Order: sequence, then structure tokens, then C-alpha cells
Amino acid sequence: MNVEIAGERYRPRFHFTPPSGWINDPNGLVYFDGEYHLFYQHLPRKHWGHAVSTDLVHWAHLPIALYPDDLGQIYSGSVVVDEEDSSGFFHGHPGLVAIFTHANHAPPPSGPQVQSIAYSSDRGRTWIKYAGNPVITNFGNPDFRDPKVRWHGATQQWVLVLACGNRVRFYLSSNLKDWSYASEFGAGHGVQNVPWECPDLFELPVDGDSGCQKWVLQVSVYQRHGRIDIPGYRDMQYFIGDFDGVTFTNDNPPQSILWTEYGRDNYAPVSWSNIPDTDGRRLWLGWMSNWEYARDLPTAPWSGAMSLPRQVRLRTLAEGVRLTQQPVSELAVLRERTTSWSDLSITPAAPFLIEEPGATLEIVAMFQLGTAAECGLNLHTGETDHTVIGYDANGEHLFIDRAHSGETRFNPAFPGRHGGPMLATDGMVTLHIFVDSCSIEVFGNDGSAVVTSLIFPRSDTRRLEIYAIGGDVRLVSLDLHRLCSL
Repeated sequence: MNVEIAGERYRPRFHFTPPSGWINDPNGLVYFDGEYHLFYQHLPRKHWGHAVSTDLVHWAHLPIALYPDDLGQIYSGSVVVDEEDSSGFFHGHPGLVAIFTHANHAPPPSGPQVQSIAYSSDRGRTWIKYAGNPVITNFGNPDFRDPKVRWHGATQQWVLVLACGNRVRFYLSSNLKDWSYASEFGAGHGVQNVPWECPDLFELPVDGDSGCQKWVLQVSVYQRHGRIDIPGYRDMQYFIGDFDGVTFTNDNPPQSILWTEYGRDNYAPVSWSNIPDTDGRRLWLGWMSNWEYARDLPTAPWSGAMSLPRQVRLRTLAEGVRLTQQPVSELAVLRERTTSWSDLSITPAAPFLIEEPGATLEIVAMFQLGTAAECGLNLHTGETDHTVIGYDANGEHLFIDRAHSGETRFNPAFPGRHGGPMLATDGMVTLHIFVDSCSIEVFGNDGSAVVTSLIFPRSDTRRLEIYAIGGDVRLVSLDLHRLCSL
């Protein structure tokens, strides 16, 4: 099949994709004047693509926001609302300031990666680059990128966190133009020996208790030369601790690694800034792909998509305080038709079959574990192909197996099984699943474990099977929502 024709068949129906061309990391997520802005890495010589939404579901494409220039290509970064015009760009009114990495091939201190700013007085429609760029020069590190900026209310200053090799650096400013180095975090903590990327820093209440706040430092881990030899290695890690406006302190032992999720296809998530206090959520999304095979995907004329927007929280689980993710509530508008079942006994000899569930789905399945060693769903089952979304009851492990999911031959790193630990709750396992044309996102037990995976089904077979292996399991409830295409 022609790649371009197949590629359009695989184009997501309710995930964000560019009209054409390459997309990777989300950038500059900000809410301003009733709009959610999504900027993103776009095209081979990096630009910032741009789209806006009023509901996190329907997106309107806008012209390119930032183009490469004499200082280099436009790599990742962030956008803030300068409410008090601390920068002096807006004549006393609020405006948007973008902070991004200029990447080139110059030697230090001009390059190869430096930090620059641009500003917009018209709700992000046009941008002016600051004449004094760069605002942070490079001290000689080849990996010196992806600034994320936030206002730190307690110390009344702007804080910038920047990826710098296998650690992050913090910088401080009163005006977004003049920055001073504050501190560094990461030496000996978490995953080492590979560059960290796309940091994010935010504060969240633990278990919804506003009197118990913790800071989360999220970083992605860039693999240049294949998989890292760490058991259960994933591509994103986070730290929980305290931040006083200058220094981040990790609550966990340095060798402790907290994985953001257990799939292969969510990378570089960053959160929206300036979400109104009346909303109060911390919202983010990531790039739904993987550098090991992103350039080989069987799609054209587009390549790459964003994950669903998600709400992140801190919850106390059996293993400690952990970050959880759940799809945003706004996605309910996609539901066209719902069918529900309850109290079904599932055995190896008697799976539950749904012949034509639909191509774009939201599934909520609740299992009461019994004697089965494994239970879950077989999706897109046909003569030879199927994708498994399963729970290993003995190993307490949530997983997706895409070894036989359809087209997998484009890269040897693509097929296989991946997942991570998830404890049952009082013998119950709940799977909240979104299925699009080329992706599956699984949120297990209220988002305590998340697995995101690309798939490329070869046939139009849409059969769905609820299965059990090695014993029985009770399907307490199953809600199947057919979703509309945007």
C-alpha cells in the first residue's frame, strides 16, 4: 500500500496532528484570554508550529509562530503570561513571552545551544524576537536546552529550569530578560549517563490537601544510542520534593527512579501555564512517539501526534506519594453512543466478544480478580493480528503487547510488550482506555499506572475480546463509548 494513503488511514481522529510534516515535542503550553495555546517542534529545520483551542479537544491551526534565524533553529521552550509587564514589552498591559533554545553550530559562549526570548502583544498571533538575544549564554555544555519558566510567588521572581546534561539548572530573573544562575540539581539522582530533556517544575497538593503541597520536577531522558541497561527502563522520570525558589530538594533517595509512565510512546510532556485558579488543575500532554523509530513510522504526509491532554495529581499509594495521570474531563464531548454490560464471568473457554465495537473508542473496564493469572482485552482481533491490553495478576503488572498488532516491520525496536507495576485495589483492577486510529492510551486504577502505545492495524477488523488466562475473572462493568472523529 502507498505509504501516503496508509498514513492518512492511520491519522488520529481525535488526537492533535499537524496538517502535514513532522511534529515532536510540545512547547509553550499556556492559557491566555480564553485559549489554550499549543506550540510544537515542527518541520526538519525546527520551527514552532502553533494551534489554539477553547476546550482542549477541538484545535485550530495557526501560522508558524517562530522561525529559525541567524542565531539558530528554534528548539523547545515555554511561554508565560507577563501579567504585570515585568519585561517592559507591553506598555503596562499583559502579554505573552516565549523562552526557547536557539540551537546552532557555533562554539561557546554563543552556542551550540543558548536561550532566547520573543514576545507577543496580540494573543500569540505574531511574535517579535528580543534584540538582546540570547538572554542566557552557554558555558560549554552541548546539551543546554528546553527552558521552562514559571513565576514563583513566594519569592516574587521568575524561575527558569533548564536541561543541562544529566541534570537541570535553575536561573532567576525579575524581568525575563536578565537571568542569574541559582543552583543545580541531578548529580547522582535518578537516571544518569544520558542527557535530560524538557524539564517541568510545578507544585501540587498531595491527595487534594491544599495544606500539604509538594513540588514535582519532571524530565525526559534522551536516548541517543539505543536502550539504557536499567531494568524496566522508560523514557521519562520525575522527582518529588521541595523548592524554595532557589534550590530543589529530592524527598526520595538519589538512586530512586520514579517513572512517569510505562509505555513506549509518550515523551517530553510539559504542562500548561496560567491555568486559572478557578480551574486549579495541572494539565499536560506529550509527544506520542519514540526517538528509536519515530522517523520510520508508516505515515505520510504527516508524522507524529500529541497524546491526549491529561490532568496530573499527587496521590498517596501503597508505595508512597506518586504522580498520577487521567484524561481530561473535556474529552467526554467525543462520546457518540454508549453500550454497557455488567457482572459477566470470563473464563479461558468463554471470553466475551464484541464483533463491531467501532474504530475510535473509550473503554472503561472493571475487573474483580479471581483465579485467572491474566486478564484484559484483545483489540483489533483478526485472522493474524491483535493487540493485547492486559493485567498480569501474579506479577501485578499492567501491559500492552503489540508484537502482532499489525504493521510492525518498519523498525525492529517497535514490536513487543511493555508496561509496568500496578497494584490491584481490594482485588479490583480498572482500565480506562482510549483507542484512536494508530494509538492506545491506558490509564490503570485512576491513573496510578499509564501505558501509551502506537499501533498500526493492517486490517479493518475491529473485533474486541475480553479474555482470561489460567482461571476465571469477573467483569464487574464494561462501558464502551463510540467516539466521534474531529
